[in-house]
Amino acid sequence: MTAEPIDLVEKAIEKGEKLGAQYIEARLVDLKSNTSILKSGVPELGAIFRSKGIGIRVLKDGGVGFASFNEMTKEEMNIAVTFATKMAEAGGNRRSKKIAFSEEEIHKTTYQAIGHSGKRPLEISPEEKINRLINLDKIAAEVETDAIIPFRFFQMLDQTEKKLIITNEGARIESETDLLQLFGLIVAVNPTTGSKEQLMIQKGKAGGYESLDFWKIEEFIEKEVTTLGKIVTEAKEAPKGTIDYVVGPNVIGIMCHENQGHPSEGDRILGREGAQAGESYLKQDMIGEKIGSDKVTIIDDPTLVGSYGYYLYDDEGIKAGPRHLLKDGIFQDMLHNRESAAFMQTKSTAAARAIGYNREPIPRMANTYLAPGDFELGELIEDVKLGVLMHNFTEWNIDDRRYQSKYVGLEAYLIENGEVKHMVRRPVVETTTPKLWGSVDAVAKKSLLEFDAATCGKGDPMQGAPVYHGGSFMRIRNVEVR
Repeated sequence: MTAEPIDLVEKAIEKGEKLGAQYIEARLVDLKSNTSILKSGVPELGAIFRSKGIGIRVLKDGGVGFASFNEMTKEEMNIAVTFATKMAEAGGNRRSKKIAFSEEEIHKTTYQAIGHSGKRPLEISPEEKINRLINLDKIAAEVETDAIIPFRFFQMLDQTEKKLIITNEGARIESETDLLQLFGLIVAVNPTTGSKEQLMIQKGKAGGYESLDFWKIEEFIEKEVTTLGKIVTEAKEAPKGTIDYVVGPNVIGIMCHENQGHPSEGDRILGREGAQAGESYLKQDMIGEKIGSDKVTIIDDPTLVGSYGYYLYDDEGIKAGPRHLLKDGIFQDMLHNRESAAFMQTKSTAAARAIGYNREPIPRMANTYLAPGDFELGELIEDVKLGVLMHNFTEWNIDDRRYQSKYVGLEAYLIENGEVKHMVRRPVVETTTPKLWGSVDAVAKKSLLEFDAATCGKGDPMQGAPVYHGGSFMRIRNVEVR
């Protein structure tokens, strides 16, 4: 016998309390997504994904249990709650250090982040979506360039997620969010030398189909493919030795995400991620320690309107706000859920995120960026005797403590005596995280702030979370390049 999903969420709370749960949350997630794919002008098989279910998480006797179900019956609900409770009991009995959740303010609210009327993702026909991709491909294929563009890949992902979170503490958070992402991969080849480069494009936004117009996506594709062609046909060798770098939003974003976002995750610092994604160069007792220069403030803020990692309340019902991972170079905030916060005797920073009803909430980034400064781009460049202006990157590497890292540029230019000269090929920033942030001496103003979208992987089983990362421009002094 089926039951209404909302009724099952409420009944799950009652069932958990009868079984002695100190804490129980029930999270109903109704997710609808579509994927449209175009490969070198030819439509590929897309995807239609529909998922609806309820996740149950229980804290009892110092242990945590999780279970989920997608058959909307009272029988399945009872099985899931009972299983999660027994799992918590068993785990608690075997733990020397008992799990607890931090004490937090309880909220009841409803919010939305949806597309404009008539522009919501699910209201746009598959034909219209694929035709938009065909037009983008046509622009990329017909760009006037001395390079060959042999491969072009475009993918549009859209989704609508409805979510209801209820806890036995009285929290009740209901939300509805539309997301749109455009992913592109374009390859350019020098017909004479055979050398090649690839451009990866990731745009994402909370909202509807109007996001494509917001990005001016056709103009963007034409500009980027034209530049890609010049890189493989005109770029010269990058300078070596000790030089300065001026890096753009795309590079800053990945640096903020990898060098400061991941190592600031509470569960990673506690060691939970060690066997899966690595550890952290940061430790609990380093709060208040100076990591970078006073020009470096790195913020992770889920509440940025229209952002790809947007939410107002996390998946434990905690109200979100800006987290200052570094403030004036000082390590200030971690990304906590209630479990890691309690272990460190602090408050949650509303970082608990779960991707789907059948995943547990774990500490995650949302929108991570370098706070703008006061400089014009020209001011960053004019004081550089020998250096590189790096607009974006083509590859990156980082160790599993997020300490040693390497970023390789794509669109980049020689700076000589304060002037931007010719293009250079694959310049490299290779440094440690403290040295990276400690070498920043100037950051560009807010009008130059930009973001890229990404899907951040973490967890076992894997959870791919939508995120933003970005910045304006920043200058890094005395980078050693071999």
